Amino acid sequence: MNIGQAADASGISQRMIRHYEKIGLIPAPLRRDSGYRDYADADVARLRFVAHARDLGFPIEEIRSLLGLWQDRHRSSADVKALAIARAEELGRKAKALEEMRGTLLDLAQRCHGDDRPDCPILDRLADPA
Repeated sequence: MNIGQAADASGISQRMIRHYEKIGLIPAPLRRDSGYRDYADADVARLRFVAHARDLGFPIEEIRSLLGLWQDRHRSSADVKALAIARAEELGRKAKALEEMRGTLLDLAQRCHGDDRPDCPILDRLADPA
């Protein structure tokens, strides 16, 4: 299948497929006589794996590790579990930080009169976060 069909089948844009090939996340597919990329079902499966890993918040280097583990039938599932737990913990830290930012913004918005007066606690806080 061509790159457009692979993109449709995997849910990854053609541009990102080319990028993943360029950085070595996925191997370059075979080329037809015409020079066009020719993707096999295994290539699409790998692209779907990458898409799902990205959806779960894994960065590229961790996806590279996960791909290696996926292809290694002698791997220990403990290695995969450790990566998943570490990612979940990082997402938890980010979620907490986002919730704190949200709370601060809601507090500032509540203290802002939102009228024609120039004073604004939101801008004051941005100018002097201390």
